Amino acid sequence: MALNIKPLGSRLVVEPIEREDVTASGIILPETAKEKPQKGKILSVGPGDRNEKGDRIPMDVKEGDTVLFAKYSGTEIKIDDKKLLILKESDILAIVTE
Repeated sequence: MALNIKPLGSRLVVEPIEREDVTASGIILPETAKEKPQKGKILSVGPGDRNEKGDRIPMDVKEGDTVLFAKYSGTEIKIDDKKLLILKESDILAIVTE
């Protein structure tokens, strides 16, 4: 999927990673019982905010990182039937390392 969105400032575009539809014991969860995802893959990163001198402050995350974010953070958008989130870098809680 070619992403035609370039976030501004310290914002980034994240594709949420959905959880399994089946619990460990084999119970299938309906859509209404699922929790909002809190893990996702970064698709696009903005240039970063500016400091008082006007210099860019580099972002701590980069495209391709898998991150954990706050449950109700960001703005949800839909592109090509995919749900994406636009988040601020401050909404990122951690980078997942494998």
